[in-house]
Amino acid sequence: MLTVGGLAREFGLSRSTLLYYDSIGLLRPCRRAKGDYRRYGPEDARRLGQICLYRRAGLSLREIARVLDAPAGGLAEILEQRLEQLNQDIARLREQQRFIITVLKNPALEGRVGVMNRRTWVELLAASGFGEDDMRRWHAEFERLAPDKHQAFLEFLCLPVEEITLIRQWSRQGAPDPAPAKPPGRRQEQE
Repeated sequence: MLTVGGLAREFGLSRSTLLYYDSIGLLRPCRRAKGDYRRYGPEDARRLGQICLYRRAGLSLREIARVLDAPAGGLAEILEQRLEQLNQDIARLREQQRFIITVLKNPALEGRVGVMNRRTWVELLAASGFGEDDMRRWHAEFERLAPDKHQAFLEFLCLPVEEITLIRQWSRQGAPDPAPAKPPGRRQEQE
């Protein structure tokens, strides 16, 4: 049996965190000793381990309680909701990044946006021997075979929504690209 302080140390938490979890019913001690001291057993430690794991995934305490106290199957739904929330947060943050780059009027900052961006992708394709026509065919085939994944990929490159729309329209048409709808990276390089 562990005291509140002992269990807190074992998980790298503060004593007050465990007291709060007890107050909201998330982690109640299995026993109380003389003087109303909390005592935690192995099952309590296992539950706290799950709580810590779900906190790392960004779940709220309310969601964690729902997962731990609900029958099996609730976890997948809650994690899928969390994943969608993260996707929306990332999209908002990418939009903020694009805005800051625009305000600063420094396209060189695009390289600091993330691991992969439009410029890096185009440079990689060019270094692999892809010419202008190859890149056009690549987009057209991607759009034809997996339109949803093409959309997701263009979003991954942190392209503005308007540019993604133009690239996808151009890719579906399969015709020579109109001036404003060039493949990622080409419009800026040619200006």
